[in-house]
Amino acid sequence: MQEILLEPYGGQVLGLTVAQTTRLTAIWAFGSLAAFALAAHMLSHGSNAYRLAVYGALTGVFAFIAVIAADPLGSSLLFRFGAMLIGFGGGLFMVGTLTAAMDMAADGGQSGLALGAWGAIQATCYGISIGLGGIIRDVVIVAGPSTVVGLELAGPVLGYDFVYVLEILFLIAALITIIPLAMRKDSGRSRPSSKFGIAEMP
Repeated sequence: MQEILLEPYGGQVLGLTVAQTTRLTAIWAFGSLAAFALAAHMLSHGSNAYRLAVYGALTGVFAFIAVIAADPLGSSLLFRFGAMLIGFGGGLFMVGTLTAAMDMAADGGQSGLALGAWGAIQATCYGISIGLGGIIRDVVIVAGPSTVVGLELAGPVLGYDFVYVLEILFLIAALITIIPLAMRKDSGRSRPSSKFGIAEMP
């Protein structure tokens, strides 16, 4: 939900310029790339894919808290840091869930099918979440503070914060689901230490 809302949030709520909000995409992408690099290092050393997903979801919770807190604190720096954490957490979660899906299908030689199914689910959820994020924001803003939380959050920030709180709740639900999997003794999978490239992709 957050990707389509980060830039307008920065402009409408924090008063950032167009150039400043455009840089958020680069900041978010930098966080994702850093997460991919860290995930590759951890997986090559036998890390648990489910734990990677847990780390990603947990990072996302703190990221959205930082984004929400940026407005009352009037800190654009905290907002940018939150945007970077969103990219970082999303990257860890993406790699963790994809690796876990491929691990489950590896023994039966169905890694390609798992990759395709994961991609289809990811794309579907991505599209639905973007649409819902914008709709929920607009509905909450139109509904007004008197029917939601109160006058202290009147204005555009109300809709954005409502969506971000929803995302935090979704991430907490994901943590509740994934943590038991991450704690299983058989959830780890040994992986070769050799380099992994395009030729090895299913």
